[in-house]
Amino acid sequence: MANYKSYKVISADQIPDGVISLEKLQSGVGPTFCVKHFHGSPGACTSGCCCNYTMPSGASKAHWEAWGAGGNGHGSCSCNRCHHFQGAAGGTYNSKSISTVGGCSYTVCAAGVYRCYSRECNGCIGCSSYVNGHNLSNFCAVGGARGCANGDWSVRCSSYWTCCIAPGANGGDFGMAPHQSNWSGHWNCHCTGAVGHTCQSGAPFLGVGNEQYMDQCWVSCGCWSASYGSGGSGALTTYCGSGHCGQGGTGGGGIVRLTFI
Repeated sequence: MANYKSYKVISADQIPDGVISLEKLQSGVGPTFCVKHFHGSPGACTSGCCCNYTMPSGASKAHWEAWGAGGNGHGSCSCNRCHHFQGAAGGTYNSKSISTVGGCSYTVCAAGVYRCYSRECNGCIGCSSYVNGHNLSNFCAVGGARGCANGDWSVRCSSYWTCCIAPGANGGDFGMAPHQSNWSGHWNCHCTGAVGHTCQSGAPFLGVGNEQYMDQCWVSCGCWSASYGSGGSGALTTYCGSGHCGQGGTGGGGIVRLTFI
């Protein structure tokens, strides 16, 4: 016997566009809100994660967020004198909202890091994370600034601000970069109470930075790994002396986050 369910069927082409909004639907029958993360291993020298991602059926809006990898920490490069130090910076943040369609593909790459520890005065700049695909091109988050050591006592450098990124830069709607710390260090070798100190910044909206202190020690190497998007820690020394060089650690790998409905 026929009933209402068996004959009262409406096809999609019978409903004009825009007539039924999400607000008119009963709770639980609207689009599904999903979040997916792309990243490599959290260890040192990570190669990151690059893949091709296909948007699921029914998806219509996508919000992409990306964080670049942190810069490598500096080495203690001059083995016979004290240094100034400037910590590495975390990776930049970038975001973009787009319309999409189920079945569309995207090339997604969450940045890896430089595959070696730094013995040089300057570390390596962090690698960029990026996404390209349907309705999205030239979208990336740049890696963080490298750590730096300086044995020249006649030159004292100051920090610089790169926090503000213009809308539309690097293919995004909104972006931000962390502040790289000021230079630190002392002016005398073998001095009583000499303390080595440096700061590494984290990535915006993702993690926090960290500080290093060392009191009257020949050399200390940087930590081997850093949290996602954070700047790598550097080598420290508070004494002059031959053969006392150290290496800086790698920055944290990048992350890409996709939110879609």
